[in-house]
Amino acid sequence: MEKILLGRTNLSVSRAGLGGGGHSRLGKGYGSSFQSSVEVVKAGLDAGINFLDTASVYGTEEIVGEAIKDRRDQVVLSTKGPVVRSGSSALGDDFQPEKDFIANVENSLRNLKTDYIDVYHLHGVMPDQYDACVDRYLPILKNLQAAGKIRYIGITERFIFDPCHEMLDRALVDDFWDVVMVGFNLINPSARQTILPLTSKNNVGVLNMFAVRNVLGNPDHLMSFVEKLIAEGQTNINRSDLDSLVQDLLAATSSGMLTESAYRFCAHEPDNQVILTGTGKIGHLHENVAAIGESELPGELRQRLEVAFGHINSVSGD
Repeated sequence: MEKILLGRTNLSVSRAGLGGGGHSRLGKGYGSSFQSSVEVVKAGLDAGINFLDTASVYGTEEIVGEAIKDRRDQVVLSTKGPVVRSGSSALGDDFQPEKDFIANVENSLRNLKTDYIDVYHLHGVMPDQYDACVDRYLPILKNLQAAGKIRYIGITERFIFDPCHEMLDRALVDDFWDVVMVGFNLINPSARQTILPLTSKNNVGVLNMFAVRNVLGNPDHLMSFVEKLIAEGQTNINRSDLDSLVQDLLAATSSGMLTESAYRFCAHEPDNQVILTGTGKIGHLHENVAAIGESELPGELRQRLEVAFGHINSVSGD
């Protein structure tokens, strides 16, 4: 699998990254056994993935830790810590005490069976939380970095509630973040105009989440969702052109699956570095990895997608 350097870090990472979140959470979300989920992670490593992303709130750190316990030197580990107290609204300002934040990092280290984390993120920061997060948590992260417990510092947006990337647009003015996680997909590619130029300028690593979510899981979901956008006046595409576009997206794939088009759209976006994929099934994982490695969508299709959705920054596609 193709590998690249992740921004200004010295981390050589696979273009496809395996995520431990989303609806599946490595299969945990729909009842897979612990060992079955471990096997999914191992299959990803065997397929050439070396970038693994999880978070304390996903409940999958222990799965990842078990899968890599004999392969730690082959893996780039990314995890995240919450910025509010457990049980608090992520839209509020009920920040957790410093001691609890440090305890979360130590717990992640134990769960992952490692003594260092390659990239540690502040998780799902909202625009109105950003300044307080910098004041409260950045000094702690810097101390943990100096102690060798984390190597690089990242921050992730809460794309469902911040689809126009207001938080990251603010964060990238600062030079604190080695890596960011941004939502980007063919329904909402707005990071192309706002976030990706800044990450490129500052050589910040980019993790692409939401390449495929509910809306992009199958053609019926996409059709229904875009019809709502049409009704709301958010896109000028009409029902007939939408149907034609979806059919042509399917025809352009080798798999006949819309998810392939969605991954290819993201994988060939300049400055998108790691395309995150999540699943609890090994066969599905292989399909997703193959899609990320496929060629770029035809130029005519890309132009039609740009006309239909290139201006949209109000939805996440979840």
